[in-house]
Amino acid sequence: MRDFEAGKWLMQTGFRSFEPSPINRPWRIDEPRVLEALSRADRNLGRLDMFSEYVPNLDLFVRMHVAKEATESSRIEDTQTEMEEALLPEEEILEERRDDWREVNNYISAMDDAISALAELPFSTRLLKRAHATLMSGVRGEHKTPGEFRRSQNWIGGSNPGNARFVPPIQENVPELMGDLDLFAHNGELHLPPLLKVAIMHYQFETIHPFLDGNGRIGRLMVPLYLVSQGILKKPVLYLSDYLERNREEYYERLTRVRSENAIDDWLHFFLDGLSETAARGVETFSQILKFKTHWEAEISSWKPQAASGLALFQFLFTNIWVNAQIVSKATEVSQPTAYKLIERFVDCGLLREMTGAKRGRLFLFEPYLKLFKQRD
Repeated sequence: MRDFEAGKWLMQTGFRSFEPSPINRPWRIDEPRVLEALSRADRNLGRLDMFSEYVPNLDLFVRMHVAKEATESSRIEDTQTEMEEALLPEEEILEERRDDWREVNNYISAMDDAISALAELPFSTRLLKRAHATLMSGVRGEHKTPGEFRRSQNWIGGSNPGNARFVPPIQENVPELMGDLDLFAHNGELHLPPLLKVAIMHYQFETIHPFLDGNGRIGRLMVPLYLVSQGILKKPVLYLSDYLERNREEYYERLTRVRSENAIDDWLHFFLDGLSETAARGVETFSQILKFKTHWEAEISSWKPQAASGLALFQFLFTNIWVNAQIVSKATEVSQPTAYKLIERFVDCGLLREMTGAKRGRLFLFEPYLKLFKQRD
């Protein structure tokens, strides 16, 4: 990478914009630190993908991973919705918090739709545009051309391009630059490992900043999307937003140094470390979920005469971490008075916690399961 040049600064009227170099070109990665980081990331992603095959009802767990990713990714954009709120119906959300709730749930919908679309569409800028349209539907920024590349200048930091921290390329160059990213993603003659490819694509996407709004979220969403499209992961069970949120300043600094000092090796090392750490955390989370599930299934099986309804409720909670008496009654096929008794037992043993403090319309959270996803070092 000694000959790598990130791009050049171009003078515009009243400001300078950064024009990134095309990435669909030969690459030679020969930095030992990067190659070591690549090897670690490969091993940990392989373990994560293999482990996911042994997890029963994987789709139930994927939903929680997506909800966590959505809240962490949106938190980077200063949207304040907690993971448990994201999984509530909109009518249960306070009016003043609904805008944030919609943004997080749009992210969940964008990820779900994009992963499903891979069955008929390749990973591409077309797919990213489709995800962007979902992301920006009916929320702040909905008038900023959802699903379309920007047709005006944007910038990062500051009140205008003249005093901004960073100014991406001018809008006229965005289609060509994103076309180059598309070609790079599918160029099999480059013989570049997919993990290095996605690291380079994420940097390039954030540098181009092709949309008027939502670039950060789409840039993070594209990582699991690409990994699934390449068969690195069978399901979208790896998300970088938690890592990037915890290392936010370093993340921005590494991106900036690529543009200012051509420090692509440092960026690749940082990104690959993020993949490796996140995959290792994912394996640990899955392991804890399996232990949690096995322990409580054995425990609830001894609850005579509530064993059958108790196990039915326990299984249901993995698909819906919020319940009330009516939901429990329907899910377990018991009367409402029996449902109240079952909820009481779940509360007594710590599996459910009442969250509203109300006498009517009480909601109960499957809190210990949620904590398995929210824990940090």
